[in-house]
Amino acid sequence: TTIAPVNSSCGAEQEYFLIDSAYVPLRPDLLLAGRTLFGRPSAKGQQFDDHYFGAIPERVQVFMQEVERQMYRLGIPAKTRHNEVAPSQFELAPFFEAANVATDHQQLTMTILRATAKKHGLACLLHEKPFAGINGSGKHVNWSIGNATQGNLLDPGKTPHKNLQFLLFCGAVIRGVHLYGPLLRAVIATASNDHRLGANEAPPAIISVYLGSQLEDVFNQIREGKLSGSALGGVMDFGVDTLPEFDKDAGDRNRTSPFAFTGNRFEFRAVGSNQSVAGPLVTLNTILADSLNWMASELETKLSSGFGLEEGALAVLKTTITNHGAVVFGGNGYSEEWHHMAVAERGLENLRTTADALPVLERPDIRELFERTGVLSAVELQSRFEVYAEQYILAIDVEAKLAVQIARTQVYPAAIRYLGELAESLQLQSTLGIQVCPESSKQVAELCQSLMDISGQLQAAIANPPHGTEAHMRYCADTLVPLMAELREVVDGLEALVDDNLWPLPTYQEMLFVR
Repeated sequence: TTIAPVNSSCGAEQEYFLIDSAYVPLRPDLLLAGRTLFGRPSAKGQQFDDHYFGAIPERVQVFMQEVERQMYRLGIPAKTRHNEVAPSQFELAPFFEAANVATDHQQLTMTILRATAKKHGLACLLHEKPFAGINGSGKHVNWSIGNATQGNLLDPGKTPHKNLQFLLFCGAVIRGVHLYGPLLRAVIATASNDHRLGANEAPPAIISVYLGSQLEDVFNQIREGKLSGSALGGVMDFGVDTLPEFDKDAGDRNRTSPFAFTGNRFEFRAVGSNQSVAGPLVTLNTILADSLNWMASELETKLSSGFGLEEGALAVLKTTITNHGAVVFGGNGYSEEWHHMAVAERGLENLRTTADALPVLERPDIRELFERTGVLSAVELQSRFEVYAEQYILAIDVEAKLAVQIARTQVYPAAIRYLGELAESLQLQSTLGIQVCPESSKQVAELCQSLMDISGQLQAAIANPPHGTEAHMRYCADTLVPLMAELREVVDGLEALVDDNLWPLPTYQEMLFVR
């Protein structure tokens, strides 16, 4: 009777790219699709980590300061600003807030970033993968729950094995993610996020829970029925005798996990940089509420049958981790071994594309979950499926049309002009004794032919989509996207051969390194 209402909190990190705005009108793909459909990676990318660990460029620093001033005036508390891994990539992180407020503030933050960039002659790219070959951008949603009387309910304290309250709430999260992992994948499914998920730069499309070695050991003890203690973190060794010793945190981090425990919260790392955090937060709160309801019923049953509180709680936790521990994984989420183990041995789903993931919203158990918790009616859930599916189809359609347009009206003419120059050079070869390699002409000619062939196939495919929402999504994923990838390979091959003075599109080297 003295317990305050439990609320969720959110701190949504925001990653983004900044490039000079003068490049955007010269790139129809950036202007209309938010990402580069073509472009060879620069010889130098992120391999030196010099951008990540370097100073913030002065022009960007001024931009960031103005962004923070505007956020402050709107009551949006920002905590950090820094360079991110890829060249011209940056990050902003706010303070934790109530989830509802954080969601609104996140939308305002994206608007401020874009609008302020324009004032500074910059373009802020929030697309999850604006450039191939370097890291994309995410929006890590740090999520926790708590109230005014108990504090943070996902804080394990120094002795998590003795903190039954924490263990029960953490167990409820594990159960929820195991039962509804495909739903979590569905609510972060977009055409743009598909380019990021599953690569060795972002969480895999398989939704698993990372607990850290300390908590994983505690839950393994509970499963075995002999809870005895928690592992300690030890001491940090800096290799310098003059520095004092510091206790090492018993937890650790796994950047290959899509849903990781990070000290006193879970970090949903698979959310895309251009997304609203509302959908993921609604889903996390819903699956947790459903699991807590189940655990409360189980605990009440144990207590009524004569169990003590601690004994009953541990019994419920043992059942939970036994039935749902398959979702806990602390290894390398990028590895092929994990992908095989997750699907074949643990029964987890690998929903690689939006076309695979969005139909999850139409499953009966998902409909029942939202109706049972009173969060969404069947009609409200169906409307979300229709809207998300339409967004996916339209995004792929725009990209496919742009790819054909750019390839045929900009790249092909430039390559043909270059072929003409090569032909003139070959004619002068015997007269002036200039050594010209005919192999270059042959390569460019073959790629030009491939460009016209594949762009023709893509254009025909765009004009003949199937009927039905799911069939159309499947067609986009299985037909249009692979054809666009083939066309990109050809265009990028031409970029490596055609005279830079004739190439019609700003290159990665120019956009990412000219600041």
